[in-house]
Amino acid sequence: MLVVRTQIKEIMKESGFNVENISNDFLPKLDEKVKQLIVDSLQRAKENGRRTVMGKDV
Repeated sequence: MLVVRTQIKEIMKESGFNVENISNDFLPKLDEKVKQLIVDSLQRAKENGRRTVMGKDV
């Protein structure tokens, strides 16, 4: 898993929203999205003839 629960909790506190809990299905879904974002970024880098993924690929 790429997403770390404690880091998400920290972001939740810093955000100022009054949301304190994470359901059991949230982290796996977020992890899926992060993995897909990485794969999409890698694909863009490849399509642009680069072997380095960059911020502009996100």
